[in-house]
Amino acid sequence: MSQNQHEQEGERLRLIERWNAYANASIDVPPSGSGVLTGKTFAVKDVFDIKGHTSGAGNPDWLRTHAPATGYASAVSELLAAGAHLQGTTITDELMYSINGENYHYGTPMNPKAKGRIPGGSSSGSAVAVSAGLADFAIGTDTGGSIRVPSAYCGIYGIRPTHDAVDVAGLIPLAPSFDTIGWMTRDAQTLLDVGRVLLDRRSDSGNGEEVQHHAPFKRLLVATDLWDIPERSLQETLRAYIKGLAVIMGSEHQLIVAAPEGIGEWTSAFRTLQGMEIWQSHREWITSEKPTFGPGIAERFTWASSLREEHAIKASLIQQRARARMESLLGEDGILVMPTVPAAAPLLGQSGEEVERVRMRTFELCCVAGLSGLPQVTIPIAGKDGLPIGLSFMAGRNQDIRLLEWLANAADDSIQSQEESGRTR
Repeated sequence: MSQNQHEQEGERLRLIERWNAYANASIDVPPSGSGVLTGKTFAVKDVFDIKGHTSGAGNPDWLRTHAPATGYASAVSELLAAGAHLQGTTITDELMYSINGENYHYGTPMNPKAKGRIPGGSSSGSAVAVSAGLADFAIGTDTGGSIRVPSAYCGIYGIRPTHDAVDVAGLIPLAPSFDTIGWMTRDAQTLLDVGRVLLDRRSDSGNGEEVQHHAPFKRLLVATDLWDIPERSLQETLRAYIKGLAVIMGSEHQLIVAAPEGIGEWTSAFRTLQGMEIWQSHREWITSEKPTFGPGIAERFTWASSLREEHAIKASLIQQRARARMESLLGEDGILVMPTVPAAAPLLGQSGEEVERVRMRTFELCCVAGLSGLPQVTIPIAGKDGLPIGLSFMAGRNQDIRLLEWLANAADDSIQSQEESGRTR
């Protein structure tokens, strides 16, 4: 290794220690092939199978009671085959059951774009690794917001894809009916490039056939009930982008109501169905091993264990209506624009009613994609005092690549130009 390489590696190690993003920074797996991701480095949330390594899922007892993987998760294998170089696994909230990013056992990854504030979870380490420039992209999971929230808080791009569009083989489950594999980047083009590798042939097609071309989206939808959730200053900042987006679409934006039953009903249904599946996924291990959980996580598992089948009846009906509603609204040519989070990242170490209030408002925004299973992309926007916030776009089922192309080829340049113009005024 040359002197220059030694210095570069030394600087990387200093940054790794500074940002506390990694569960295991020593994992190094070179690419197995070449392709669109050749020359790119990536990090992996510590919940994916990596041959010879035991994923810890953010909890020492999980790490202690599980064996090393005998192979690679499907998504990891696909990225390696496309030329990407795996460097390190990243910290996650315990068993992925949080959206804050604070880990009682391993410490909290430090938000590079919002000093003294949480990074968001549960893919906290993945978001910080990308935001700090330690990896070109990172993969994580999104069940209830775990890609979208940390991406927004850390000022990067992120996608929760259509449910089942990316193969989850080799992934520690949380709630399988809602689990997705998502990814984070610092630019829209890399977000698209990773998507072209990971998204299966069903993407952009409802019948399993590969789509040869993508017609432009024609309708921009603004859900008034979702825009009423964030704090006023965030609303004002993000609304400034709607006019420019309408110009891109070639039509005026259309005001709609996403949840006629009330977004609170959707949120409750999502939490109930997710909680039941979470307990089903981990009941046996928790009961037999009696693991030590940090504050908040233990209480959530206790609550999940109290849910019964009768709780799921109403929730399932609401999910069916929510899915039908969103698919009808978006159709084949619609995009829903919405805030990603209700406010900038909260301060570190907070507890009590205010934290729970922010958490519930965050779920109100995140539950729409969760219940409907539709793809949602979040892009970085600077809010009050320069703190990162996210602007999100949702499209119809299996429109993932089409949405990513729209963002990379048209919308992103316009949005970023508008943001730069706003900073210079």
